[in-house]
Amino acid sequence: MERAAPARHNEGMSELGRWLVVLGFIIVFTGLVLWWWPALFGWFGHLPGDLRIERDGVRVYAPLVSMLLVSLLLSLFLNLGLWLLSLISR
Repeated sequence: MERAAPARHNEGMSELGRWLVVLGFIIVFTGLVLWWWPALFGWFGHLPGDLRIERDGVRVYAPLVSMLLVSLLLSLFLNLGLWLLSLISR
């Protein structure tokens, strides 16, 4: 009776693990920057176009321009990262 060969290490999972560790370091670094230097981002949420309505007992806050800026920056960084990955994988 022959024994089945042991399962080989999945290379894709190793790569995924590496990317998850890098993402974790980026999140920790961002958190430390925001914790130690909150004044760096004090302007965020107070841009022209961020709507703030305060009336009797009602507060409405809609950070339209701030979220537009976040969306633009995330799109830029993600597209740049995907472009760099496509260059590396060639």
